[in-house]
Amino acid sequence: MVLLGVNIDHVATVREARKTNEPDPVWAATLAELGGADGITLHLREDRRHIQERDLRIMLQTVAAPVNLELACTQDVLDIAVDCRPQQATLVPEKREEVTTEGGLDVVGSKDRIVDASQQLRDAGIRVSLFVDPDPAQIEASIKSGAEAIELHTGAYAHAAGSALGDKELEILHKAASDITSAGLLLHAGHGLTYRNVQPVAAIPQMRELNIGHSIISRSIMIGLQQAVSDMKRLVREAAK
Repeated sequence: MVLLGVNIDHVATVREARKTNEPDPVWAATLAELGGADGITLHLREDRRHIQERDLRIMLQTVAAPVNLELACTQDVLDIAVDCRPQQATLVPEKREEVTTEGGLDVVGSKDRIVDASQQLRDAGIRVSLFVDPDPAQIEASIKSGAEAIELHTGAYAHAAGSALGDKELEILHKAASDITSAGLLLHAGHGLTYRNVQPVAAIPQMRELNIGHSIISRSIMIGLQQAVSDMKRLVREAAK
């Protein structure tokens, strides 16, 4: 069964536009659970542009589903993660000037820092995942880092889905999936996945978990979050049969 993690960052983005107390991402996490989410994903960025430490701490006390905390290898956020102990932590790259995460971790070029961050998290009993591009060198370095899961950055596929280039990118994801699971790691994927392009990725035989945010939150504005999550969960289930 492919698990669906729902990223609720964009709910916090709307809140922070007015620096007020609504909409509350904690409430959104509850609605996502009611819609069938298997997990809740949130990204505590160094600049705190959307999710706040308060959101993480309350969510861990109130959400029944596992919480997946996305974070960069910065010590202040690592310290919060170690103190809060979410069920999973996904290390991601982070640039202050970006709108959202633009690519995978450079594990090859930052191996020592990533290995150290992974060790800190594992010592706290937190499962570690690395968000990387489906590049053989990055995957090989990720496998050697001590992580227990790898989340493939699906942006290249998502942007080209429905074309010959999209088919090629999907083949690359399949090859990466085989390499990751052959090494004994869990396979996750996310970024740019929508109601229109998710099923080929969900159908990858080794897929364990998809993390999707923007498309679900966008749809929820029109039909409500519980229904939006339920619709995505149905697509994932159908593809994974």
